[in-house]
Amino acid sequence: MKRHALTLILFVLLALLPSGLRAEEALTKIEPLTIATDGDATMFTVEIADTDLTRERGLMFRQRLPEGHGMLFDFGDPRPVSMWMKNTLIPLDMLFIRADGTIAYIAENTVPKSLDTIGITEPVKAVLELPGGTARKKDIRSGDVVYHRLFSNAEEPGAPSP
Repeated sequence: MKRHALTLILFVLLALLPSGLRAEEALTKIEPLTIATDGDATMFTVEIADTDLTRERGLMFRQRLPEGHGMLFDFGDPRPVSMWMKNTLIPLDMLFIRADGTIAYIAENTVPKSLDTIGITEPVKAVLELPGGTARKKDIRSGDVVYHRLFSNAEEPGAPSP
């Protein structure tokens, strides 16, 4: 009986997955990330979008993004990046990040569902999406530093050197 119930629950969960999303990609990677500003350091919990499918889907169709959370888009080798808000229902702050972890550009409070491109011609390694208004609230600016394993500064601020 328990086995039947577990199978039924798994079937229902898989049926609820958006079309085109394979079961193995439904398991999102969640990692810590820190942004160091002039006056403070703020930790975030981020989902990692590092496949074509997860980067394409991004935060589309989400009804909310809790404070302190975000999505980090890993583009591998640095390159010019453009994004849009198609099917994204909530305003976001988009932080375009160089390979060394410094923030090159911030697009604040992007417009939900907009098809306008948002991007930068300077090569960047990643884009961090946070709830709209976070950059202003936390005083995050271009030139501030993002610490995460993706960037060449991979050590957290204040961590002892080897």
